[in-house]
Amino acid sequence: MKFDRRVSFLKKSWQKINNRFSSIQIIVFYYLAMTVLSLILFSLPIFREPGSHVPFLDMLFMAISTISVTGLTTFDINSVFNDAGVLMLEVLFHIGGLGIMMITTFFFIVSKRRITLKQRQLIMTDMNQPRLSGIVNLIRITFTMLLAIEVLFGTIFSIYFYLSGYYHKISQAIFFGFYQAISAVTNSGFDVTGESIIPFSHDVFFIVTIMVLIFIGGIGFPVLMDFHGWIYHKKSKSRLPFRFSLFSKIALLAFFVLFIGGTVAIWLLEKDHNFSNMNLFDQWLNSSFYSMTTRNAGLQIHDLNLFQNTTLIIFSLLMFIGCSPSSVGGGIRTTTIAIIGLYLYSFLKNENDINIFGRKIAQEDVRKSVVVFMLSAGMCLFSILFLTATEDHSLISIIVEVTSAFGTTGLSLGITDDLSNTGKTMIAILMFIGRVGMLYTLMLFVPKETQDLGYEFPEEKIIIG
Repeated sequence: MKFDRRVSFLKKSWQKINNRFSSIQIIVFYYLAMTVLSLILFSLPIFREPGSHVPFLDMLFMAISTISVTGLTTFDINSVFNDAGVLMLEVLFHIGGLGIMMITTFFFIVSKRRITLKQRQLIMTDMNQPRLSGIVNLIRITFTMLLAIEVLFGTIFSIYFYLSGYYHKISQAIFFGFYQAISAVTNSGFDVTGESIIPFSHDVFFIVTIMVLIFIGGIGFPVLMDFHGWIYHKKSKSRLPFRFSLFSKIALLAFFVLFIGGTVAIWLLEKDHNFSNMNLFDQWLNSSFYSMTTRNAGLQIHDLNLFQNTTLIIFSLLMFIGCSPSSVGGGIRTTTIAIIGLYLYSFLKNENDINIFGRKIAQEDVRKSVVVFMLSAGMCLFSILFLTATEDHSLISIIVEVTSAFGTTGLSLGITDDLSNTGKTMIAILMFIGRVGMLYTLMLFVPKETQDLGYEFPEEKIIIG
């Protein structure tokens, strides 16, 4: 009887929370709760090396970095967490990267439990989807696809590491093989060896494969869903043409424009500097790798301090933009910068509408893009100014740290562990906002029910420019 009363009380309490708070507020609460849970797990002896001690703020920083799959840390992971701790981190990478609601819903699907309308609304919010229809099918297909990719490439890496002599024990090859695959797909970027992937800097097969996995994790779940539909359409040999969604087209266009543009810019800046001792192929391979990894993965094959300041600024811009929406990455997202670019282009052509791929971009999406870009840029600029006042580090290292945190990338010039408590707190906030998203952070403070004024004010022109 007491148990039934407690269950009934919890159900009523949860119903009150659902009625009082918006879906966005509930989702943010979930991520805060997962951060607290991660903090508790990190303190358990089963996951720690004997005698390791980490201050509370540093461990909280690690928890936020894990749930936001950023990769920034204030201590050496391999000296604090044991093998069980690394496995625990891999589980948390999935929760943070794929999303709490995707993980939860997939287990609901496997256990054949009913998914309520409220749960579907939370899924839609967590995955940043515009509509409820097809949301469960999206989770089922993308989660299965990503899990299969991790298992496949984890197995490939394990065999490759062992046969290539990177690891002489098969157990180590399997352990690190699966870790690298999971880390790349979830774009976590955590360094559990102390060297990131620098030992593989001259391994073309590994570097190219890692880039493919980073692409899969960062291109966006709806795009993966569209590719799945396209493959199924080809197999069915249907005569009807398959149409990719406008989101997929813009996400792919923005991704490749940024990837190619970033590659060319990095090559031009470093071909006579950091890449001067490489042949042309290796120069382009390294340039393309950094154009890819700076967009969210945070993996590195060089000491970043070897790069020129101008190159580091390019890195920072790419980290600020980040990956596609509804993916494992952060930043302002690729579609945001794409819509802003299209808006500027249409303005220069004196066109009222933004048209692309035979479709018109909604004005609401344009307004959201401008708001996200302006607020994100303002927040990063404020953070940079704030940290220059509180920290004794170079401006470029602070710029990289801030954009890396906001873009949930994890690249750093090595100043993270030297930050003051105030600086660590600021970076931790940026990481959490980067995971949740600037738009959701803004809407977090909007009441669940808003009322329209019911009338409009007279319009009047003002002088601009």
